[in-house]
Amino acid sequence: MARFIRKRKEEIGLAPDDLLFRGVPKINKVQLRVIDFDAINLIENPVAKVKDVLSYQHKNSVTWFNVDGLHNTSIMEELAKGFSLDQLILADVLNTQARPKVEEHDNCIFICIKMLQHNPVSDLITVENLSLIMTKSVLISFQEIDGDVFEPVRDRIRKQKRRIRNGGTDYLAFALLDIVIDNYIYIIGVLGQKIESLEDRLLSDPNQAVVEKINAYKRELNFLRKNIKPAKEMILALNKLDSDLIDGVGVALHLKELADNINHANELTDSYREILSDQLNIYHTTISSKLNDIMKFLTVFSVIFIPLTFIAGIYGTNFEYVPELKYRYSYFIMWFVMLVVAVGMLVYFKRKKWF
Repeated sequence: MARFIRKRKEEIGLAPDDLLFRGVPKINKVQLRVIDFDAINLIENPVAKVKDVLSYQHKNSVTWFNVDGLHNTSIMEELAKGFSLDQLILADVLNTQARPKVEEHDNCIFICIKMLQHNPVSDLITVENLSLIMTKSVLISFQEIDGDVFEPVRDRIRKQKRRIRNGGTDYLAFALLDIVIDNYIYIIGVLGQKIESLEDRLLSDPNQAVVEKINAYKRELNFLRKNIKPAKEMILALNKLDSDLIDGVGVALHLKELADNINHANELTDSYREILSDQLNIYHTTISSKLNDIMKFLTVFSVIFIPLTFIAGIYGTNFEYVPELKYRYSYFIMWFVMLVVAVGMLVYFKRKKWF
């Protein structure tokens, strides 16, 4: 399936607020888990139903409700009713091809971004849609698969790190987005290391395999840019958002840090894109140079053999009276003349630095 466009025909004409899963299920069963914490207390449990989490929205603590798997539309309907969410928000959550964006609603902020990971086995970049719904006391995160991407954030909560335990849902959302963007930079670094290593091969042994590698890296880099550029726009929009759900002083600096990191990731993709273009030019230049050397070598020998062929052609003519034919040393004289001509031309070409 195409990595850039995945619009299915049956999705055409659907209402924007239809709760229909638009994507491919990546896990069999939807998993729900909740972490509720404040500066002192911590509760971390898997839950079976959405109604088990509804009571947390009335507490003074911070609640992180994570949903792994998006294909169960009944869970989305329960969330819409239980948290009084606009159905358009849940429809966007169910659309795994949604463009990264941030939207402010009456009782929440909706954030959508692509989460990228590098698969060391296939050496490909995988993409997962991440959605965040931030209310005053509850942050709901939606992932397509279960994984340990956000485990560092959970560890910080468990270890009672002061900043995250004293922060609100806005700081928790920042921590999750920070993990996502750090993964962008890490993946670009992995890909960049491979791109830079191609330069030595280009100079020492340029061949078709190197070109195939360059084209493969260009495809991966274009896939990265396709996801990072919209994420940059989303982070910049988040920085400009004026909402009561975001602490204007405490989180503003962290959001600026997010903007700096996403700008850095965007600049890196542009830099490596230029490097790949330069490497492709180097390959073509090297191949052309080698071809020119070969043609120069062949041309030199062709020019040398033209007068020799001329001499041999004269004495190979079928006339009865050729003056030198009856002379005893004619054959040796012809060879001497041919050798003198060949050596003389080689010396002349060498002095001219034609080879």
